Amino acid sequence: MNINPKLIRITTVPVSLAGLIRGQHRYMTQQGFEVVGVSSSGKAMADVSKAEGVRTEVVEMTRILSPVKDLKSLWQFYKLCRREKPTIVHSHTPKAGIVGMMGAWLARVPIRLHTVAGMPLMEATGAKRKLLDLVEKMTYGFATKVYPNSQGLYDFIVEGNYAKPKKLHVIANGSSNGIDTSFFSLNTVSEETKQQLRQELGIKDNDFLFVFVGRMVGDKGLNELIAAFPTIHEKNPNAHLLLVGNFERELDPLLSQTEEVISNHPNIHAVGFKKNVKDYFAISDALVFPSYREGFPNVVMQAGAMGLPSIVTDINGCNEIIEEGVNGIIIPTKDAEALKEAMIKLMSDKELYTKLKSNSREMIVSRYEQKVVWKALLDEYKRLIDKLIVDNTIARR
Repeated sequence: MNINPKLIRITTVPVSLAGLIRGQHRYMTQQGFEVVGVSSSGKAMADVSKAEGVRTEVVEMTRILSPVKDLKSLWQFYKLCRREKPTIVHSHTPKAGIVGMMGAWLARVPIRLHTVAGMPLMEATGAKRKLLDLVEKMTYGFATKVYPNSQGLYDFIVEGNYAKPKKLHVIANGSSNGIDTSFFSLNTVSEETKQQLRQELGIKDNDFLFVFVGRMVGDKGLNELIAAFPTIHEKNPNAHLLLVGNFERELDPLLSQTEEVISNHPNIHAVGFKKNVKDYFAISDALVFPSYREGFPNVVMQAGAMGLPSIVTDINGCNEIIEEGVNGIIIPTKDAEALKEAMIKLMSDKELYTKLKSNSREMIVSRYEQKVVWKALLDEYKRLIDKLIVDNTIARR
C-alpha cells in the first residue's frame, strides 16, 4: 500500500461525521491513512477533530433538494479534491453521496466509494420518487464501489436496477460502523444513575418501560406507535413509553393528534435528543422501533448490546439484526394493531420476554462488534489500493 494514502470521508451534516462513523477516522489514521473529514459547518466538526485527531474541511450542503445550493456544494467539493488529491473519497448519506461521488469523479479521484444506509426514495412517490431514483443512480454511477450496509438494501438496489451486482459489496455482516459492545453494556451504567433517571421520569420498579430512540418523525413509525399506546396503557396501567429524540417538524412532521397525545399522556415521556442514550436503554425493558425504512439501524444494535429485546418492523436491516422469536419480534410496517399486540405480548408473556432478553446481547457481540467491521473496511481499502497500483503498473507498460 502507498505511504500514507489520503482518505476523504464526507457526510451531509457534521453530526453524521461525528456519530455515524465514530472511531473510524482515528482507526484509519492508525493504519497509515491521512484522513480528512468533510461536512457542513457545525459544532460537531470541532468534536470530530478533537476526538478523532483528524483535519476537517467544510463544504456546505443541505439535506433537501436545492439545485442552486447543490451545484455550489459540488463546485466546492470538486475544488477541495483538486487541492487535496485524495486516493479515496468515501461518502455517506444521500446528499453527500451525489456531491462526493460526482465531485470526486470530476476531480479524477481514482477510488470513489459510497455507503448506502437507508434510502429516502423508498417512501417517495410520483415526481419526487423519479427525481430521487435519478439522483441515486447517478451517485452509484459516479462511484467505483457501492456498499449497501445490509443484505436487504443490496437486494433492493439490484432489483431496482440502481447498480450492477459487481459494483456492490456488503462489508462484514452489515452496518456502517458496527457497535462498540464494551461501551454499550449494562456494566457501564451505575445503579445510582439508573435510579436517578427512573425517579426523574416517575418510573416505578414494577413498571414496564418501552423505549423508542430516533428522530421523532412519521417515517420512524411514531404515528402508529402513539396511536397504539393509549390502548396498551388502558389494559396495562404499568406500561410506560420513553421517547428519546428530536422532532423534525420541517422535514417530516408528525400528525397533530400524535403530538397532542405525546404532550398530554401521563405515561409517555418525551425527553428529546440525548447523548447518553445508553443510560436510557439501561432503565428500559424493551426497544420498540416501528420504522418504515432503514439501512442498518444503530439503535437496534445498541439496544441489543444493552440486553434489550426489540420489536421492529419487517424492513431492511431490522430483519437482519432481529430474528423472530429469538431476540425480538418482527411486525409489518404501518400497522398500529400489530404493534399493539406485540407490545402487549412482550409485557404479558414472561417466558418469551426472558428468552428474548437472554439472547439479545450475545447476538450483537457475535455478529456486529465494531472492530470486526472496521477491519473488514480496512481490508477493502487495501484491496482497492493494491488493485489500483497493479492497474497503473500495467497501464504504464
